Amino acid sequence: MQKILDGRLYRHCLGVAEAAETLACRFGADPGRAYVAGMVHDYGKRYSFQELINKAAELKLSLDRVTIRECKLLHAPVGAALVELELGITDPGIIKAVASHTTGRPGMTLLEKIIYLADYIEAGRRYEGVEKIRGAAINDLDGALLIAVNHALNSVIARGLLLHPCSVAFRNSLLVDISGR
Repeated sequence: MQKILDGRLYRHCLGVAEAAETLACRFGADPGRAYVAGMVHDYGKRYSFQELINKAAELKLSLDRVTIRECKLLHAPVGAALVELELGITDPGIIKAVASHTTGRPGMTLLEKIIYLADYIEAGRRYEGVEKIRGAAINDLDGALLIAVNHALNSVIARGLLLHPCSVAFRNSLLVDISGR
Protein backbone atom coordinates (compact mmCIF):
# COMPACT_ATOMS: atom_id res chain seq x y z
CA MET A 1 0.00 0.00 0.00
CA GLN A 2 2.89 2.35 0.68
CA LYS A 3 3.94 2.02 -2.97
CA ILE A 4 0.39 2.53 -4.25
CA LEU A 5 -0.89 5.46 -2.16
CA ASP A 6 0.47 8.96 -1.73
CA GLY A 7 2.13 9.67 1.63
CA ARG A 8 -0.80 11.45 3.30
CA LEU A 9 -3.31 8.79 2.28
CA TYR A 10 -0.94 6.00 3.24
CA ARG A 11 -0.44 7.49 6.72
CA HIS A 12 -4.22 7.81 7.11
CA CYS A 13 -4.78 4.18 6.08
CA LEU A 14 -2.06 3.05 8.46
CA GLY A 15 -3.73 5.03 11.25
CA VAL A 16 -7.12 3.48 10.45
CA ALA A 17 -5.55 0.00 10.39
CA GLU A 18 -4.01 0.56 13.82
CA ALA A 19 -7.22 2.02 15.27
CA ALA A 20 -9.23 -0.85 13.77
CA GLU A 21 -6.88 -3.42 15.27
CA THR A 22 -7.26 -1.79 18.70
CA LEU A 23 -11.05 -1.64 18.40
CA ALA A 24 -11.18 -5.26 17.24
CA CYS A 25 -9.24 -6.38 20.32
CA ARG A 26 -11.51 -4.27 22.53
CA PHE A 27 -14.82 -5.48 21.07
CA GLY A 28 -14.06 -9.09 20.15
CA ALA A 29 -13.42 -9.02 16.41
CA ASP A 30 -10.48 -10.53 14.53
CA PRO A 31 -7.66 -7.96 14.81
CA GLY A 32 -5.88 -9.24 11.68
CA ARG A 33 -8.93 -8.83 9.48
CA ALA A 34 -9.62 -5.42 11.03
CA TYR A 35 -6.05 -4.31 10.32
CA VAL A 36 -6.26 -5.40 6.67
CA ALA A 37 -9.68 -3.78 6.19
CA GLY A 38 -8.40 -0.56 7.74
CA MET A 39 -5.32 -0.58 5.56
CA VAL A 40 -7.32 -0.90 2.32
CA HIS A 41 -10.47 1.03 3.25
CA ASP A 42 -9.52 4.07 1.12
CA TYR A 43 -7.99 2.13 -1.77
CA GLY A 44 -10.46 3.78 -4.15
CA LYS A 45 -9.18 7.25 -3.24
CA ARG A 46 -6.11 6.66 -5.36
CA TYR A 47 -8.32 7.30 -8.39
CA SER A 48 -9.82 10.58 -9.60
CA PHE A 49 -13.57 11.04 -9.59
CA GLN A 50 -13.73 10.45 -13.35
CA GLU A 51 -11.61 7.30 -13.04
CA LEU A 52 -13.97 6.05 -10.33
CA ILE A 53 -16.97 6.72 -12.58
CA ASN A 54 -15.27 4.85 -15.43
CA LYS A 55 -14.29 1.92 -13.21
CA ALA A 56 -17.82 1.70 -11.80
CA ALA A 57 -19.15 1.48 -15.36
CA GLU A 58 -16.51 -1.08 -16.39
CA LEU A 59 -17.31 -3.20 -13.34
CA LYS A 60 -21.05 -2.75 -13.92
CA LEU A 61 -21.55 -1.68 -10.33
CA SER A 62 -25.11 -0.84 -9.37
CA LEU A 63 -24.84 2.53 -7.64
CA ASP A 64 -27.53 4.83 -6.33
CA ARG A 65 -28.05 8.45 -7.43
CA VAL A 66 -26.37 9.95 -4.38
CA THR A 67 -23.22 7.81 -4.46
CA ILE A 68 -22.61 8.38 -8.16
CA ARG A 69 -22.62 12.18 -7.58
CA GLU A 70 -20.33 12.35 -4.56
CA CYS A 71 -16.64 11.46 -4.86
CA LYS A 72 -16.39 11.18 -1.08
CA LEU A 73 -18.91 8.33 -1.29
CA LEU A 74 -18.01 6.79 -4.65
CA HIS A 75 -14.51 5.71 -3.61
CA ALA A 76 -15.93 3.20 -1.11
CA PRO A 77 -18.03 0.86 -3.31
CA VAL A 78 -15.63 1.15 -6.24
CA GLY A 79 -12.67 0.64 -3.91
CA ALA A 80 -14.33 -2.46 -2.46
CA ALA A 81 -14.63 -3.98 -5.93
CA LEU A 82 -11.05 -2.99 -6.76
CA VAL A 83 -9.43 -4.46 -3.63
CA GLU A 84 -10.77 -7.79 -4.76
CA LEU A 85 -9.86 -7.32 -8.42
CA GLU A 86 -6.51 -5.56 -8.07
CA LEU A 87 -5.26 -6.72 -4.66
CA GLY A 88 -6.77 -10.21 -4.60
CA ILE A 89 -8.58 -9.72 -1.27
CA THR A 90 -11.50 -12.11 -1.35
CA ASP A 91 -12.69 -11.99 2.27
CA PRO A 92 -16.33 -10.87 1.93
CA GLY A 93 -16.28 -9.25 5.37
CA ILE A 94 -13.34 -7.04 4.46
CA ILE A 95 -14.93 -6.13 1.13
CA LYS A 96 -18.21 -5.19 2.83
CA ALA A 97 -16.34 -3.10 5.42
CA VAL A 98 -14.59 -1.15 2.65
CA ALA A 99 -17.86 -0.69 0.76
CA SER A 100 -19.80 0.67 3.76
CA HIS A 101 -17.15 2.74 5.51
CA THR A 102 -18.40 6.11 4.21
CA THR A 103 -22.16 5.81 4.64
CA GLY A 104 -22.71 3.03 7.13
CA ARG A 105 -25.88 1.01 6.84
CA PRO A 106 -28.37 -0.71 9.10
CA GLY A 107 -27.33 -4.21 10.10
CA MET A 108 -23.59 -3.59 9.84
CA THR A 109 -21.34 -6.40 10.98
CA LEU A 110 -18.92 -5.86 13.84
CA LEU A 111 -16.05 -5.51 11.37
CA GLU A 112 -17.96 -2.92 9.32
CA LYS A 113 -18.71 -0.90 12.45
CA ILE A 114 -15.07 -1.04 13.50
CA ILE A 115 -13.81 0.24 10.15
CA TYR A 116 -16.42 3.02 10.04
CA LEU A 117 -15.41 4.16 13.52
CA ALA A 118 -11.66 3.68 13.04
CA ASP A 119 -11.84 6.00 10.04
CA TYR A 120 -13.26 8.71 12.33
CA ILE A 121 -10.92 8.30 15.28
CA GLU A 122 -7.52 7.30 13.88
CA ALA A 123 -4.67 9.16 15.54
CA GLY A 124 -4.17 11.59 12.64
CA ARG A 125 -7.72 12.96 12.81
CA ARG A 126 -7.99 16.49 14.13
CA TYR A 127 -11.48 17.98 14.28
CA GLU A 128 -13.76 19.37 16.95
CA GLY A 129 -15.42 16.46 18.72
CA VAL A 130 -12.93 13.70 17.86
CA GLU A 131 -11.87 13.29 21.50
CA LYS A 132 -15.49 12.76 22.55
CA ILE A 133 -15.84 9.98 19.96
CA ARG A 134 -12.51 8.44 21.01
CA GLY A 135 -13.62 8.52 24.64
CA ALA A 136 -16.93 6.84 23.86
CA ALA A 137 -15.13 4.19 21.81
CA ILE A 138 -13.36 2.92 24.91
CA ASN A 139 -16.50 1.22 26.27
CA ASP A 140 -19.40 1.69 23.86
CA LEU A 141 -19.01 0.89 20.18
CA ASP A 142 -22.58 1.78 19.18
CA GLY A 143 -22.56 4.94 21.31
CA ALA A 144 -19.33 6.08 19.65
CA LEU A 145 -20.76 5.24 16.22
CA LEU A 146 -23.86 7.32 16.95
CA ILE A 147 -21.73 10.33 17.87
CA ALA A 148 -19.64 9.81 14.72
CA VAL A 149 -22.59 9.46 12.35
CA ASN A 150 -24.28 12.50 13.92
CA HIS A 151 -21.08 14.45 13.32
CA ALA A 152 -20.91 13.20 9.73
CA LEU A 153 -24.53 14.06 8.97
CA ASN A 154 -24.20 17.53 10.50
CA SER A 155 -21.04 18.12 8.44
CA VAL A 156 -22.74 17.02 5.22
CA ILE A 157 -25.73 19.28 5.91
CA ALA A 158 -23.47 22.24 6.78
CA ARG A 159 -21.66 21.87 3.45
CA GLY A 160 -24.92 21.62 1.49
CA LEU A 161 -24.17 18.14 0.19
CA LEU A 162 -26.53 15.26 -0.41
CA LEU A 163 -27.33 13.04 2.56
CA HIS A 164 -27.04 9.37 1.75
CA PRO A 165 -30.14 7.43 2.80
CA CYS A 166 -27.96 4.64 4.22
CA SER A 167 -26.35 7.10 6.62
CA VAL A 168 -29.73 8.23 7.90
CA ALA A 169 -30.92 4.63 8.18
CA PHE A 170 -27.68 3.69 9.96
CA ARG A 171 -28.20 6.48 12.49
CA ASN A 172 -31.80 5.42 13.07
CA SER A 173 -30.80 1.79 13.53
CA LEU A 174 -28.18 2.80 16.12
CA LEU A 175 -30.80 4.82 18.01
CA VAL A 176 -33.17 1.85 18.04
CA ASP A 177 -30.43 -0.55 19.13
CA ILE A 178 -29.19 1.76 21.87
CA SER A 179 -32.69 2.48 23.22
CA GLY A 180 -33.44 -1.27 23.28
CA ARG A 181 -30.57 -2.07 25.65
